[in-house]
Amino acid sequence: MRRHQRDFTLDRRVLFLAGIAIAIGGISTIAAFVLLNLIHFFTNLFFFQTLSFADRSPATHALGIAVVIVPIIGGLIVGLMARYGSEKIRGHGIPEAIEAILFGKSKMSGKVAVLKPLASGIVIGSGGPFGAEGPIIMTGGAIGSLIAQHFHVSAAERKTLLVAGATAGMTAVFGTPAAAVLLAVELLLFEWRPRSLLPVILACAVAGFARPLLLEPGPLFPLHTAPVGLSALPVCMLAGLLSGALSSAMSLALYWVEDRFHALPLHWMWWPALGAVAVGIGGYFQPRALGVGYDVIADLLNHHLAVSAVLALLAVKAIIWIIALGSGTSGGVLAPLLMLGAGLGTVIAYVIPGSDAALWPLVCMAAVLAGVLGAPLTAAVFALGLTGDFNAFLPLLLATGISYGFTVLVMRRSIMTEKIARRGLHIYREYSVDPQERVFVEEVMTREVMCIAANTSLRQIAENYFGATQRHRAFPVCDDSGKFLGMLDRAMLHAHLDAHPDTMNTTVIGDVLTPSTSLLAFATETCQSIARRMAAHHVERLPVLADPSSLQLIGLISRSDLVKPAHTVFHEEHVRERLAR
Repeated sequence: MRRHQRDFTLDRRVLFLAGIAIAIGGISTIAAFVLLNLIHFFTNLFFFQTLSFADRSPATHALGIAVVIVPIIGGLIVGLMARYGSEKIRGHGIPEAIEAILFGKSKMSGKVAVLKPLASGIVIGSGGPFGAEGPIIMTGGAIGSLIAQHFHVSAAERKTLLVAGATAGMTAVFGTPAAAVLLAVELLLFEWRPRSLLPVILACAVAGFARPLLLEPGPLFPLHTAPVGLSALPVCMLAGLLSGALSSAMSLALYWVEDRFHALPLHWMWWPALGAVAVGIGGYFQPRALGVGYDVIADLLNHHLAVSAVLALLAVKAIIWIIALGSGTSGGVLAPLLMLGAGLGTVIAYVIPGSDAALWPLVCMAAVLAGVLGAPLTAAVFALGLTGDFNAFLPLLLATGISYGFTVLVMRRSIMTEKIARRGLHIYREYSVDPQERVFVEEVMTREVMCIAANTSLRQIAENYFGATQRHRAFPVCDDSGKFLGMLDRAMLHAHLDAHPDTMNTTVIGDVLTPSTSLLAFATETCQSIARRMAAHHVERLPVLADPSSLQLIGLISRSDLVKPAHTVFHEEHVRERLAR
């Protein structure tokens, strides 16, 4: 085995990132605690006119018809905050985090770290039908980015720390560290490397250990269903298909509503208040549709609601959530999706008896989440973390996979990426091992190299190497022992001859060429590292040396050589053949 061939590219710098990620995990947990208490504070202020951090449901208010005004007040405040503070606080947080990662070099401002949780606390506390996960992902991401900006790190390393903060915040809110790590892999990192995965794992683990110190320990919705048999298989498939259809319908409806807001002759600052009108009216008729709704999710999972009440409540929840989110206000999508999915499962449990009635709300809850996020593993493990119900793992895995497949086939983009695409920024969510990462320079380089001897005169070079019949633009120059001295191209030669025309017959190239400062390639490097070097320095070929000490020239690698690994991939993807007879 060759010593330079390893499974992963990793160096000791990951220890530096890991140390920062541990600190980010702790700080993001505190941020989650602050956000949840802001929601509690504004809920008490808006609905009960008290200054308290007690966890109270807005559904127990005694405001009567005046409750319609409460979400409008919250929408007006957040609209003003977005216009005069930072427009980045609009939306549910995850698309904004993705945009910062892919197109903003993972740079986020301090305004976002402060205003996002405050705005979300006001919106949700005034009855907005949202969850805290999107805001904490944005807030934790901003914390990670801000801390990273105080160190000398690359944009890729800053992305790792941004995602570490985002997922640590999610862990603190929901107590689901494994699902948070999977969310990073499926939705935020756009890579699967030890360099990025290890800091994220550490940040989530720290948040998971710190959570019981500030928030309630244990699963958010503890549940225990009976083991399933083969008879559950077709119901799981049906649940997955229905959840995928619901996910697609909600995604299309959301952006249809958003388009209607964009067509209004009003500044976007007023849109959250306008969308809050629907929230207030819906909350008057269905008070339990207001706010985060964790109590409703728990009732649905435990089968405590009649099907008629479920249908009425979830119809209102879906409508006000779509209108409010389409208005550009601040709030998360996970909690509403959990509620809507659990409602679908409740209906299925009534229609198809014979199995544990609590199983199908849990399965559909995860499957709807998988369809909307485009992240089936995250959704399945998230449901496990929320409930601690491992008997449901197989149904969860099957239903989330089918829902994910349904939405991928029928929709071009998800809620997470549609908003970014509308800004003209395309996101491609598939990723695989780059073939250039697997192939080394020595496997594709040209070994038969035409080399100029150091004692060759400039006239001979001009006539024999850069004449009319020669197609190459540059040649390597070596001494008698084969040691590489540098690359000589036509422009370099002509520039010297124009400056010193009398040296053409008397000077050899070895006297002109300074000790090599050329860009180099080594046989043990990957093709991808060479491709990046060529792109950064705008060169078409590099000399390949055996090692840095001997400087023995063993070949040349050009841009055309770098295409060779792609041929294997093309064959694997497009050539269909039947091998069995």
